[in-house]
Amino acid sequence: MNLNKLIINVLSYLLFIIIGVGNVFGQDKKPNIIIIMADDLDSQQLSCYGGQNIKTTHIDELAKEGMQFNQMIASEAMCIPTRASLFTGLYPVKHGAYQNHKAVNSNLKSVVHYLNEAGYKVGLTGKDHVTKPDKIFPFEIIPGFESNCIATTDEYFLDSIRTFITKDKDPYCLFVMSCNPHAPWTVGDPSEFDPEKLVLPKHWVDTKLIRSQFTKYLAEVRRLDNQVGDILSLLKETKQDQNTIVIFLGEQGAQFAGAKWTLFDDGVKSSMIVKWPKTIQPNSKTNAIVQYEDITPTLVEIAGGKVPSALDGYSFLNVLKGKNTKHRDFAYLIHNNIPEGPAYPMRGVRSDEYKLIKNLNHEENYYIKYMMNPNNARLAWNTWMKKAETEPTAKFLTERIYKRPAIEFYDIQNDPSELNNLANKPDYKDLVKKYESELHKWMKSQGDKGASLDVEIK
Repeated sequence: MNLNKLIINVLSYLLFIIIGVGNVFGQDKKPNIIIIMADDLDSQQLSCYGGQNIKTTHIDELAKEGMQFNQMIASEAMCIPTRASLFTGLYPVKHGAYQNHKAVNSNLKSVVHYLNEAGYKVGLTGKDHVTKPDKIFPFEIIPGFESNCIATTDEYFLDSIRTFITKDKDPYCLFVMSCNPHAPWTVGDPSEFDPEKLVLPKHWVDTKLIRSQFTKYLAEVRRLDNQVGDILSLLKETKQDQNTIVIFLGEQGAQFAGAKWTLFDDGVKSSMIVKWPKTIQPNSKTNAIVQYEDITPTLVEIAGGKVPSALDGYSFLNVLKGKNTKHRDFAYLIHNNIPEGPAYPMRGVRSDEYKLIKNLNHEENYYIKYMMNPNNARLAWNTWMKKAETEPTAKFLTERIYKRPAIEFYDIQNDPSELNNLANKPDYKDLVKKYESELHKWMKSQGDKGASLDVEIK
């Protein structure tokens, strides 16, 4: 063997060794992805987000190890539209599920297709809203978590999840969709919480019944936090924690008056925490505005795929990597009330300073059958209305929910509870016009005709 050939063989062998070492340590392996999503979570109750009623130990630990997003905004504060936006990267009018329980348009592709094309297997366990038809959402359904969000029990197991994440070498993306803390609030231990000591949101009317119900709600937040802890422990047990991105999502607000099914921040302001070892700076926070429509394009870019140009969302990968501090100037908001109550369409636009809401049917009263039925004595809303008969503050707090003006405009930095409507203040006239113009521009780009969408679908 001559010297040149010997050198070539030695170099080839060294290259083989280097590549092998790289494979062992996962240097050329795409990261796995686990998304854990809550159901109707009041994200401001999480202790890492400033909540005072419960210590969410495992979610807080995730925040210490990753990046906490302080302005994660759902475009529509109800389950099916939010999840369809998550999976498709499209706003509700574009994906078609702009009413709760309405199907998406038939010609769509989803995150499953995009990640499959990038070499990922994509699974889902738990709440399976927006997984039909299979042609659009071809998830590998993994047993383990409860799929029915109104079930009165919430038993879960991790065996099938363990198999999914360990059975082969392909990178994976697994959606773990918890049903907590969605009503009817029947799991967990409410006795952990003293109803008299709870700190209530400023826009709530303080009654005995709402405090009692809040303990049941917080018990399910505890259950959610424990589920997050179990998933994180599983990753460590299977030695996958260092090559797995973990994303926690809060979905939208809780089934309390003035939250879910509204465009108030208590409904649309969510939470997101992302842990990505060796890429994301631990214990970091960002005020970048992100919407659920942005998650699919971000996942596709992380996976090395090509982000379709037709998506409404766009990748915030540079925020995760610490290269950008901003992502969006505005978040866009939509609400259609049918089938949860009579037509009450709303549209909104939000920056990090102000929010504008247009109530397109403001002549009528807003009503949600699940929360505001006057004949149901078990609803806290009726105790609010009773108190409003004699107390001016209670009257104001209830009327802001069911009796609304055409336009609302809030300084969300100085008035995060959105109690002071500035729409008719002369000093804000130009700002209101600016935000109205931005909202109308977005609606036009979406093909959103406004009130005519809030009709019963035949």
